[in-house]
Amino acid sequence: MTLLPLPTVLIELQRMSHRPSAPAPLAPELLAPAGSRESIRAAIENGADAVYFGLDVGFNARARATNMTPGDLPEILAELHQRGVKGYVTLNTLVFTDELPEFENVVRHVARCGVDAVLLQDLGAVRLVREICPDLAIHASTQMTLTSAECVREAAALGVNRVVLARELSVAEIRSIAGECDVPLEAFVHGALCVAYSGQCLTSESLGGRSANRGQCAQACRLPYDLIVDGADVDLGDQKYLLSPQDLAAYALADDLIEAGVISFKIEGRLKTPEYVANITRHYRRAIDAAMAGRKVDFTAEEVREMELSFSRGFSPGWLQGNDHKMLVPGLSSTKRGVLLGEVVSVSHRTVDVRLAAPLRRGDGIVFEGDRTTNSEQGGRVYEILRRRIRIEDVADSGVVELEFQHGAIDFSLLRPGLKVWKTDDPQLTNRLRKTFTGPQIHRRVPIAVTVRAAVGESLALSATTDSGHAVTVASEQTLETARKHPATREQLTEQMDRLGASVYELRSVAVEIDGAPMVPLSLLSELRRQLIERLDAAGTAPPPRRIREDSALTELRSRLAASSAGSESGAAPPVLRVLSRSLAQLRHLLTHEGLEHYVDFADIREYREAVALARDAGRPLFLATPRIQKPDEIGIFHLLAKYAPDGVLVRNLSGMRYFREKEIPFVADFSLNVTNELTTDYLLSFGSGRVTASYDLNRDQLLDLVRVVPASALEVVVHQHMPMFHMEHCVFCAVISPGTNKTNCGRPCDTHEVKLRDRIGMQHPLTADVGCRNTLFNAVPQSAAEVVPALLAQGIANYRLEFLSETPEEMDAVLRLYRQLLAGEVTGRDVWTGLRAANRVGVTRGTLEERRNPLAIL
Repeated sequence: MTLLPLPTVLIELQRMSHRPSAPAPLAPELLAPAGSRESIRAAIENGADAVYFGLDVGFNARARATNMTPGDLPEILAELHQRGVKGYVTLNTLVFTDELPEFENVVRHVARCGVDAVLLQDLGAVRLVREICPDLAIHASTQMTLTSAECVREAAALGVNRVVLARELSVAEIRSIAGECDVPLEAFVHGALCVAYSGQCLTSESLGGRSANRGQCAQACRLPYDLIVDGADVDLGDQKYLLSPQDLAAYALADDLIEAGVISFKIEGRLKTPEYVANITRHYRRAIDAAMAGRKVDFTAEEVREMELSFSRGFSPGWLQGNDHKMLVPGLSSTKRGVLLGEVVSVSHRTVDVRLAAPLRRGDGIVFEGDRTTNSEQGGRVYEILRRRIRIEDVADSGVVELEFQHGAIDFSLLRPGLKVWKTDDPQLTNRLRKTFTGPQIHRRVPIAVTVRAAVGESLALSATTDSGHAVTVASEQTLETARKHPATREQLTEQMDRLGASVYELRSVAVEIDGAPMVPLSLLSELRRQLIERLDAAGTAPPPRRIREDSALTELRSRLAASSAGSESGAAPPVLRVLSRSLAQLRHLLTHEGLEHYVDFADIREYREAVALARDAGRPLFLATPRIQKPDEIGIFHLLAKYAPDGVLVRNLSGMRYFREKEIPFVADFSLNVTNELTTDYLLSFGSGRVTASYDLNRDQLLDLVRVVPASALEVVVHQHMPMFHMEHCVFCAVISPGTNKTNCGRPCDTHEVKLRDRIGMQHPLTADVGCRNTLFNAVPQSAAEVVPALLAQGIANYRLEFLSETPEEMDAVLRLYRQLLAGEVTGRDVWTGLRAANRVGVTRGTLEERRNPLAIL
């Protein structure tokens, strides 16, 4: 039988979804980042509808940002809410068992302060927040890796009110998701792109103990890598940054995203400056307003350059228009470049002639093309601009100019004609942006609709309503008399209501009701106007009424868990060793060993049919692994796995859990579901999972903490593996060794070539592609948790897993022998580790479960 190429198989597995016509969309929220108080003010004054920020107490995926203190929250939220802006707090990291009490305290505090929503990654944390305050909105962070309507619906069932979609989705895929579920969807529209799926990147953890799931990403994706194909180095010239995407800039797609169903446009950048926040927010405010007015946003070249100057590695639409791997990752740079200014024409011993492609002023910062890794990149501030030796006082925007720099700032010997020149800083732009959020001037006001009723014999009454729904009314103590000379007029009352002075409000509309010919003293009207503003301020800054538990929700949840698991353990079970194969050849060999249970994780899932047959003939149970990601129209992959009738499935996403539970096929929840506490464990078990795999983010002590509070039979621990570091929609195979741009035209070089990426210290990390053409970069060095196994055995943990990658039969035999001896108590954990290190030419590390780690090892 002739097998179809995998992309064709996937196309045949797809199903078309029927979507009913939708009403006209509302204007999406513009959501700005804030890593500091200044950034919050920059977002407010430049048109944000909402701001998201972290606290300095942990649980924050941007630990390196300045962040806010819990004590600042009342003042911050008062400032935001007075201006009609919402405030969201990021508690979007995994939460360990011993941190749950502190997490509960933080949640209770933010709920009392009036935070509009919390962003969460951890499934157990969602359960806890819902118990603490059922009225506090929960937004699923992009760290939750929700990529399909099936995944989104599971998050909603758990208590999530909004989903921040994975950045790897296209507009068409977002539209599909929106058409199949009614959960509000938020999407990133601007900023840095992670090459790996958020929530699925284990690179920093694997290499240096700095978990991205804990806000400590070391940005290994921005480092240079060498390409090795079939054992030979490939010269890619200047392409060295093979995992560093360009930045996302989706302003031109605003109307498409709105039509697709996105209700919130999110700007990335909590680690960036307030000027960046001001700049990008004001541009996307214009883009949204234009889209809602039925116009395409039409930024000038200068306006785009302004955005690039705040921060840019080069702008791209990311994945929003589908996959174009060459466009997304050109590989030429990984740092901020700013605006392409021009190129070097000639170099003297103290000046450089540059042909300009963009405007330049004295004092601007520029950088010449070079290699940062060898310190050959030169740059500095322009001291003088000359043309034919005549000084240019204002701006030079074209032609060839001569540039002078401060003495010693540039090593001219490293420059040559033809080098590109980039403008990295514009002090005039920076000053102009700073003026939008510093000083006493209010740049963005709150529109109000006012009603005035002036009737003879009644109190003068003023009412006001803001766009955010706050409504207040004030009335005079005395009643109005009939005027003898100058009765109140509609024009007079309207003019007086427009005198809102230094308040944050501006008049949107006035409705005036006059009954009779009342006399309205200006002093009375001024006093009521002042009271109206005070009440608007009070209404805007008051925390909303909420049901917040005063007793410990965590204590009650833990009591429920203890009661449900009481009596479930029936003594210590003998240890079970499971092995994961990544090829039919590995599976065939491992099936010759007695006493093992098996998983398979193949790139070509059509080979699962033969794997099931081999295991069945050998009388061994076999579980098939799902892909880590399930996108719209990929549910057919699950259909195929079910068709092969395995003994069970190793599930790696929420949609797979639902699917195989409904099919009544046993399943195990894998590491990618990020189990770090007992609340997440219980949720996955109650969903039907036979076992849950402990997260790779757990170190030795955290794993043992988890073991003490969950049923021993519930946990499975991976004790030997090559850590799957980057899991990416981006395909390196396609980007650098194929003439194509995506899986429809790449020719599938992943089927015929073995590819590795060499890092700065010489380690060669294997790269693989899965059925969806998603790449995984594995750590070159196997990681062993052997030293923690005796402690796990003492706690009754019986389920252990070894994961192989490309090991030979002899290598697998050596690993199996040592771990079997370890489980039998015949050797120590150190014996296993040292033995494997001697047997493997690249060595074995203790991995994430060692007792002490060096968090700076990656740098």
